[in-house]
Amino acid sequence: MTERTPSLSAEQGRSAVLASAFLRGMLAGGLGLGSLAVLVMMVWISSPASDSGPGGALHAAAGIWLLAHGAELVRTDTLSGAPAPVGVVPLLLTAVLMWLVHRAARDVMEPDDEGRTPPSAGSVFCLVTGGYLLVVAVVAFYAKSGSMTVRPSSLLFPLVPAVAGAAGAGVWTAAGRPIAPPSWAPVRLHEAIARTRFAGRAEAVLRAAAAGTAVLLGGGALLVAASLVWHAEQVQASFLGLSGDWAGRSAVLLLAMALVPNAAVWGAAYGLGPGFALGTASTVTPFAFTGRPALPDFPLLAAVPAHGPGTVLNWAAVAVPVAAGVAIARFTGRHGEACSPWETALTAALAAVGCGVGTAALTAAAGGPMGTGALAEFGPVWWLTGAAAPAWTALIGVPGALLLRAWRLRQHGSGGSGGGEVGSVLDFLAYADVSEQRRLTGLRWWRRRGGEDAAETSEPGAGIEAGTESGTPTGSPAGGGSVPVSPPSPPATSASVPGAASWYQEDAGAVPYDFLPTDPWHERTAGDSPWTSGGSLSVSLSKDPGTPSARPPEAGPTDSPESASS
Repeated sequence: MTERTPSLSAEQGRSAVLASAFLRGMLAGGLGLGSLAVLVMMVWISSPASDSGPGGALHAAAGIWLLAHGAELVRTDTLSGAPAPVGVVPLLLTAVLMWLVHRAARDVMEPDDEGRTPPSAGSVFCLVTGGYLLVVAVVAFYAKSGSMTVRPSSLLFPLVPAVAGAAGAGVWTAAGRPIAPPSWAPVRLHEAIARTRFAGRAEAVLRAAAAGTAVLLGGGALLVAASLVWHAEQVQASFLGLSGDWAGRSAVLLLAMALVPNAAVWGAAYGLGPGFALGTASTVTPFAFTGRPALPDFPLLAAVPAHGPGTVLNWAAVAVPVAAGVAIARFTGRHGEACSPWETALTAALAAVGCGVGTAALTAAAGGPMGTGALAEFGPVWWLTGAAAPAWTALIGVPGALLLRAWRLRQHGSGGSGGGEVGSVLDFLAYADVSEQRRLTGLRWWRRRGGEDAAETSEPGAGIEAGTESGTPTGSPAGGGSVPVSPPSPPATSASVPGAASWYQEDAGAVPYDFLPTDPWHERTAGDSPWTSGGSLSVSLSKDPGTPSARPPEAGPTDSPESASS
């Protein structure tokens, strides 16, 4: 019974961790739902003329919470009596809810204070996702009795992939964001990935794609902000006309804030060229605003461009995808210094494709139906925007990355001496290898800081340590001095690259490790210790600093620790 106690406690600890992972998933869902319900209830309480009771407010909160996960809602209380779909996802709420799932999965993977090892990544992923989806199922069942029901097919896609992706990102973050196959993958796959340097190239592609997507969305946000300022009077009139009391205006303001990321995506689609639809018969692009728009009264929609052909100011929106292409070239050029031209071009092209995939996913969520008839299409078309994003960014990013690579190699090259581009590439390969090695391994344990070296040089005994650095032995028993350790010679390519030699110049002033003698201390002579009266330190200090110090007397047979101390 006693022998099985440790295994039982370990099994109980593992079960507790698994249960905690499931509960954390449920807690993440409940926390997001509760926060949204509090906001909706505050608006309902402060509203002087409410058409429904607290049950209606809670049903509205449940519907908005499901809509933020990508589920499509169906409104049944319309003026015409026909059900109307609502598919525009408030992306700000989506970001908050997905962050809660991400944090729940990440926290489970971290070891706790009690020293219990976390479960496997697959277990955490399944349990956190399952706990969150259980809350989704309960909320969807509750919303069936309200005025906004959820379309069942939208619960499977895109709601389940969105939650699973957020949980998987949390597990991946807790593991250190590795770019490698799992441990159970075949050994040949690991060897092939290590041989082709897949991890470094994939990291460069992801970094450049994320930079391009961020710049694209930032440029779209700038376009929206400029348009809001340009149409400030129309925006103010729309905001004040929707409600006459401060409670209603607060609700409009909260809704507008939740849709600000959607407006940024719409602005990015406008700058890319495809633009966005304001109904089934109207399209807004930099070149023209055509058709009769089905434009609801809302402050963000009051900032759309004027109807008719585009002007020079509208055409200037193409600077947004140009800036995204420059960002991809910039981040690819940092990686492409130590790569061949075709590898640099391939990295930039793959980053452009990644930017297009991310833009298409965001565009699909930022738009959707707002009703039936003319409002069945509202927002940018995801496949048009997703095709325009890689076209623009690849057109600017690939040649820009190659030009940036050539310029940097020219700046840091050998100055036109014989080696040419091949020598410059070899130099940067050596420099990148040294930089990566120092980044991974950190400072060596035997290396001292520069401030400590300067402090030791100013002390009286610094001369002996300096002699040790230069290879001069300080004395040892039986005439055998310690073996001096000379600093390593710099690589052959570091002479042509100033940055590649910096690591050697920094380590040249470091004090090497001096191996201690293995014989007992009482067998050493008095002259070996620099702190005795007959040692080499007292001899070197008694002489004039300008005269060279004489060699310390060798230890005789009568020298002993007892005679030296007397």
